[in-house]
Amino acid sequence: MMQELEHAVVLPSDQDASGRTLGEEEIAFLTAAIQSGTLTSTKGEFVSTLQEQWAAKLGLPYAYACSSGTSAIHTAVAAIDPEPGDEIITSPITDMGAITPILYQGAIPVFADVDSRTANVTAETLEPCLSERTKAIIVTHLFGNPCAMEPIMALAERHGVSVIEDCAQAYLARCAGQLVGTIGDIGCFSLQQGKHITTGEGGLVVARDAALARRMRLFINKAWGYGDDEPDHYFLALNSRMNELQGAVAVAQLPKLDFSVDNRIATATALTERIDGLPGITPPHVRAGDVHVYWKYDVRVDAAVVPGGTVALAQRLKARGIASAPRYIQKPAFMCEVFQKQRTFG
Repeated sequence: MMQELEHAVVLPSDQDASGRTLGEEEIAFLTAAIQSGTLTSTKGEFVSTLQEQWAAKLGLPYAYACSSGTSAIHTAVAAIDPEPGDEIITSPITDMGAITPILYQGAIPVFADVDSRTANVTAETLEPCLSERTKAIIVTHLFGNPCAMEPIMALAERHGVSVIEDCAQAYLARCAGQLVGTIGDIGCFSLQQGKHITTGEGGLVVARDAALARRMRLFINKAWGYGDDEPDHYFLALNSRMNELQGAVAVAQLPKLDFSVDNRIATATALTERIDGLPGITPPHVRAGDVHVYWKYDVRVDAAVVPGGTVALAQRLKARGIASAPRYIQKPAFMCEVFQKQRTFG
């Protein structure tokens, strides 16, 4: 162990300035926001600018900012308006923030199996989960690796269900040349600390359909009809707005997104070239024609070849100063107490 510690290196971390692109641009925009005295997005300019720029970046007519990636998923689920007891199919290998909004909207999460190579849901794993109560499918582009969307969209169309893309980890990832988030009915993104660009916390939702977009905008704003002739609180909704301070940082971050993504891809490609063919280690599987944007770099570890398996390997990497974890989540989502002990409302 002492010999390994002697070889420890200090690598950039996305949890501090060493691995982030935050700088003078963000400070300048924050200063402008503060000096304006208007920190609410209902009156300010930065959040509206962010929304316009993100919509243009994806080539979609509608984009709205919200307070977190969880809020983005919640907004998407609310926009499709499930009836109590409707089912929404999702992945068990995802952040809990992508699942609890289903429950909060009175729907039931149904967990599909995942592909063993990518840990993404597929049309083949989703189809057995469909029922007459299915309202939507949430696909998670895990680690920035796109799901195989063509068959998923065909499946959804045959059964008349909506598709929500969870792109929290997948900025500018492409499936068969098409940007993720623009393929399904609604795309959701996160601006949390560790994402490709960040405002600490924050989210974005995008859509092509005007009716869905209106419901998204309303849900973020307590369902108050800003700009309507006779506005009212039209349905049950929360305040999920992004504030102008977050918006200022996001507007400064957005031009840096391409660099961040390209840098991750280049680094991951170099790493794959180094470890490809290494006994007991399988690098990420990417479908031909897709673009993986590597929020995290995941490998499969064969414990029969690598002594101690994933846990021991992660410990050895940490000893050399390389941040690593033996798994993304500790257990599949359906094994968590919120589901196993039904700890929800009351």
